[in-house]
Amino acid sequence: MPLKIIVTRNFAQMSEVAAEIVAERIVTGLKKRQEFTLGLATGSSPTGLYKHLAGKANSGVFDPSRIRSFNLDEYVGLPGENAQQRVLHPESYSFFMIQELFGLLRKKFLEVSVPWGTLIDQERLIAEMETHPEDWREQGTDKGKSIVIRPDARSEYLRWIRREILDAYGDKIERAGGIDLQVIGVGGRGHVAFHESGIPFAGSRVLLVRLDDNTVVNAVADGHFASLEESPRYAISMGVELVYRAKTVILLASGSRKTDPIAESLLGNPDPAVPISYGKVYAQTGGHLFYVLDREAGKRVLEQAERIRRQGIEIEDISGPSVVQRVLDLPFFRDPEIGPRG
Repeated sequence: MPLKIIVTRNFAQMSEVAAEIVAERIVTGLKKRQEFTLGLATGSSPTGLYKHLAGKANSGVFDPSRIRSFNLDEYVGLPGENAQQRVLHPESYSFFMIQELFGLLRKKFLEVSVPWGTLIDQERLIAEMETHPEDWREQGTDKGKSIVIRPDARSEYLRWIRREILDAYGDKIERAGGIDLQVIGVGGRGHVAFHESGIPFAGSRVLLVRLDDNTVVNAVADGHFASLEESPRYAISMGVELVYRAKTVILLASGSRKTDPIAESLLGNPDPAVPISYGKVYAQTGGHLFYVLDREAGKRVLEQAERIRRQGIEIEDISGPSVVQRVLDLPFFRDPEIGPRG
């Protein structure tokens, strides 16, 4: 099973290790062909990786003008009078990518794509769904649901969303030859992007997702949006089946909130309740999957290391203290009573 887990000391080392893997795959890929297709994620997990990657691009390790990228997800229903205002909203994932990666590059990517959720008018979407309930159905066993629109929907607007927003994004990825390397984070319940817990694996190409009420409320509580009225109710997201069609997938996880879903995805059978568990199917069918974790996220992995290794999964633990850290941990440095005086 080509699944490798690397447990690092902290977020900084996790980011450095992941950046080395990504850069090596890009360099190797560009030796074989003219372009490399990179799948990107948002959230806090990849921010350190992106800074290292931009530094490598700017120093000439690889040529970013030969890279095409596709992002995992985007909100529907961001505040704004039109699509242009919505895409430039500070909470849009397009804006995030400009801040965290695209804007750091001296030479830009060949092309970047973020799911086209900002083109959808959320009020019209809701009105069309209420008027034409026969045109769609929900999928999922938990609070977040995938909205499956019938290809022969009576609503022209819903047909347009399916054809030009959902199917078209998946088609564009296929025309690019698929994704060579996909970066993903993991949510607190083991979800990928907006493929929420309980949404089925099968047919999960590009999804229209109704966000659960807790997600909407928490977005306000965490300060992302000023009010419930401004907090988006829907999102567009790659589903796990599409995510795990990439030639290589790198999953990043940092912090104790990720400890349990990481362990569950490795110790149990693949289950839509933990969407990242689909990675075991992917690895068993020839995909190359890396988990790059900090020590907190990898705590249960290390505790269950032998059980995980018996599945043919490789674990590399590089989370021990560095030479510098070992020196700093000496009593001379730790104890202010015996430390040097200024």
